[in-house]
Amino acid sequence: MVVKMASACQGSVTFFTSDCHHPVMATHRAKGQRVVYLDSKEIVAAEGVLEQRIALRDIPLTRNGTIGFQIENAMAAIGAAWALGIDWKIIRAGVATFINDAATAPGRFNVYDYRGATLIADYGHNPDAIIALVSAIDNMPAKRRIVVISGAGDRRDEEIIALIPVLLLLTRRLRLDPLVAVAMSAGSAAVGASFSPLNPFQVLIAQKLSQLQPGSGAGFRTAFLLVAVAGWIVATMRYAARTRGPQDQPAAEHAAAGAMDGRNLMILATVGISFVVFVVGIMKFGWDFDQLSAPFVAMGIVAGLVGGLGVSGTALAFAEGFASMASAAMLIGTARAISVVLDQGHVIDTLVFSLVTPLAALPAYASALGMLILHVAVHVPVPSVSGQAVLTMPVLIPVGDLVSIPRQAVVLAYQYGAGLTDIVTPTNGGMMAVLAAANVPFEKWIRFALPLFGALLALGALAVTAAIATGL
Repeated sequence: MVVKMASACQGSVTFFTSDCHHPVMATHRAKGQRVVYLDSKEIVAAEGVLEQRIALRDIPLTRNGTIGFQIENAMAAIGAAWALGIDWKIIRAGVATFINDAATAPGRFNVYDYRGATLIADYGHNPDAIIALVSAIDNMPAKRRIVVISGAGDRRDEEIIALIPVLLLLTRRLRLDPLVAVAMSAGSAAVGASFSPLNPFQVLIAQKLSQLQPGSGAGFRTAFLLVAVAGWIVATMRYAARTRGPQDQPAAEHAAAGAMDGRNLMILATVGISFVVFVVGIMKFGWDFDQLSAPFVAMGIVAGLVGGLGVSGTALAFAEGFASMASAAMLIGTARAISVVLDQGHVIDTLVFSLVTPLAALPAYASALGMLILHVAVHVPVPSVSGQAVLTMPVLIPVGDLVSIPRQAVVLAYQYGAGLTDIVTPTNGGMMAVLAAANVPFEKWIRFALPLFGALLALGALAVTAAIATGL
């Protein structure tokens, strides 16, 4: 894909790759064009017969050549600087002195040494980034490795779903229940989004509708965010420890069972190609769930045929998969039908008005907590947090003003009520898709998530009460 893009480039083209024998590189160089590649322990920038070589040991970013993706980053930076006509002395000095710490490149493989332990912070926001991160850590000596995956903030459902296969590989390796992968991804993302001080699709929209300064009250929200995320992490860790599987099988048996033959490699290649199509579809063509399902269907068919299931076996596997999703599909379809009727029949506006009217006759604290419960109820038929903000905030803000509830508290009631309901409502298509991808039944998820939903909702109620008491 990158090679095909070169024809659209109006300037000179510089190719870079770790494979110095790649045909594209050889052809490009033979034409006298610029290439940057890896030759043993050196990065080489060549144009015809002219070469500039920089040893990996002189590029701290690569940690003496052990971090593969940082070598690729270094090659890209060297190629870009060369294309800009920067002197080679400056280029060499730049790569020799650049350190990707929290000040220069926050969240990009920042390495810290603390009491004999090595801590790595990386913003691995897609499957390729997590795979590259795991590969890099594998090349670093360690007696013990601990992985913490955070999803605080708001992410598109498509991106969370794409992470599930990678997280399943991790949880299976650690002998953990697949539900842990869901809790680490969609669950933590929902908690982070619900308590976030800067979620553009939720709190910032509500603050704008409430005529509040965007981002105001961030310190207050952050304090409760930390408590909520900490609670979710502790609950996930306890569940993981309680449900962890038995010790791995003997080494020889494990090696035999995990041997990669040609057929397995072809299946793995099929999965890799499908994810490339998946990412390109999202980033370049703006695909939605309907389009994104196509590469997964194709991947399943090809994997079944390559894996030796045959046409009948592949069809049977699909049928079993459809059967496992039938209950979830019925829940989503029924909920969506209710939502369409309420919306297009203009029933939802009447419903919201009927629910809101009694709140105006209650004291401030009771009215605010009533708003919290109202948002939980409304979010089931209206599973869009931004849509719910537009629907409810213009009605609730005047009610809050009438009973002397600070507008920040009204926003908090919406933020926690609507956001947290995403964890447990079957109308949340993203959550249902993640559960299906992880093969976790909705009933099993509810048994884990419902008590936490109640606890987090109680924390939200405490935050709303504190906001009224302090006049936030």
